[in-house]
Amino acid sequence: MADSYYDPADLRKFGNITEWSEELGTKFFDYYGKVFEEGALSAREKSLIALAVAHVVKCPYCIDAYTKDGLQRGITKEEMMEAVHAGAAIESGATLVHGVQMMKKYNKLSM
Repeated sequence: MADSYYDPADLRKFGNITEWSEELGTKFFDYYGKVFEEGALSAREKSLIALAVAHVVKCPYCIDAYTKDGLQRGITKEEMMEAVHAGAAIESGATLVHGVQMMKKYNKLSM
């Protein structure tokens, strides 16, 4: 099997981004950590949101990370798939609603 552009081992190297920009990398990880703390939403809910967004933005590293995180938080495979479908529905709806722009442009140009 051919090597993948995305090496799963690279996820463990994510923290290394601070090596080339310590200040910004540190600020990012501080922010990231704060976002995923318990708050108005539970860490479990945030994990499901992150999993759905990971699929929408198509980040294999994030999909791996938040599938694992979800399992550790007791999130079921059904809950995970439902979250992925919610993200997919929003993504496809956002694409389709832009069809209104195309329709307006078509109508304007075809007059």
